[in-house]
Amino acid sequence: MANFIDRRLNAKGRSTVNRQRFINRYKQQIKKAVSDAVTRRSVTDVDKGERIGIPTKDISEPSFHQGHGGIRERVHPGNDQFIKGDKIERPPGGGGQGSGQGDASDSGEGSDDFVFQISKDEYLELLFEDLELPNLQSNRLNKLVEYQVYRAGFTNDGVPSNINIVRSLRSSLARRIAMSSSKKKLLGELETELEELENTPGAEAERILFLKEQIEELKHKIAKVPFIDTFDLKYNNFAKREIPSSQAVMFCLMDVSGSMDQATKDMAKRFYILLYLFLTRTYKNLDVVYIRHHTQAKEVDEHEFFYSQETGGTIVSSALKLMHQIQKERYPESEWNIYAAQASDGDNWADDSPGCKQLLEKKLLPVVRYFSYIEITNRAHQTLWREYEGLQKSFDNIAVQHIKQAEDIYPVFRELFKKQAV
Repeated sequence: MANFIDRRLNAKGRSTVNRQRFINRYKQQIKKAVSDAVTRRSVTDVDKGERIGIPTKDISEPSFHQGHGGIRERVHPGNDQFIKGDKIERPPGGGGQGSGQGDASDSGEGSDDFVFQISKDEYLELLFEDLELPNLQSNRLNKLVEYQVYRAGFTNDGVPSNINIVRSLRSSLARRIAMSSSKKKLLGELETELEELENTPGAEAERILFLKEQIEELKHKIAKVPFIDTFDLKYNNFAKREIPSSQAVMFCLMDVSGSMDQATKDMAKRFYILLYLFLTRTYKNLDVVYIRHHTQAKEVDEHEFFYSQETGGTIVSSALKLMHQIQKERYPESEWNIYAAQASDGDNWADDSPGCKQLLEKKLLPVVRYFSYIEITNRAHQTLWREYEGLQKSFDNIAVQHIKQAEDIYPVFRELFKKQAV
């Protein structure tokens, strides 16, 4: 009798199959709760699990039963106020207040929401479902296609460094046994007969001489069987298989000038953290370059990008120039898929905005796959927005979005990186 043991890593007391079926069934309600949770969370716990609440009415099951139709008469004991045909009004306030701890309903009925916990992986899967980097292409296929070497059995031909000693000796032993076993058996029989004749007085001398000749001939034949032959050599066989991969680099540009107050910076940080989690979860071969700028731009690490207190005026073109310089030195467009995301409040020197447009038009947009610009402000748009917006008429690889409050971050993020129709 066969015994099957399920060793999947289920949470204690839960069923993975039933859990996934439940999530798929109520995905719309869960995704709405997940998107709402993004705006409520702090920057440090954006990738943790979440408690999801679903109204009980949304998970109720349909049922068939007999309705209370027709005309029926009832006698209620203790009735001294009504007679047949009277209509009873609903008591004010839902018929009085109960003594329970739950929320009462003024319609006479109520129920608590169904609440359950989703894990970090489930949370991120729902958060980034149907998202991708737009316009991802395979450049320089000879560079992007990797080859993985793997063992593919054994072969009779190869180089000496690939000889498999164990397999070769095993083949040699099998060949020597096959070629000499019958001769060794006959040799043993002849030696036994010779020994008996030599110990027997008056034995035939001619027979003894004949046996000695046969024994010497068999020993000579056995000795001629080589210990190892070229037919015995076995070589380890290696083959290569293609592993397609795409290289991508994402440039993150953030305005940290004095006009960016702390609330605006927090929203920009939240957007970039969403972007970072999405990219690292979706793509393996990915580089991320962080650039902060005020009047000057500087490449920084992840921690300094999010938490440095440095500030100043605003010259946006400094970040674009530094991005172009880094791209030329380290990420040639013939080998990398280049993406950029820029966050700012739109405040910039008026004479610098046309320069930003020229940098994008002449140097950056021709080489990047996708350039996304988000402007985080409640004020009217300024020259930088108008210059970027004008580029959308000539280039289809630039997107401009506006964020007014924290609730706009996730919808804008999904709009920027939604999966394109094939």
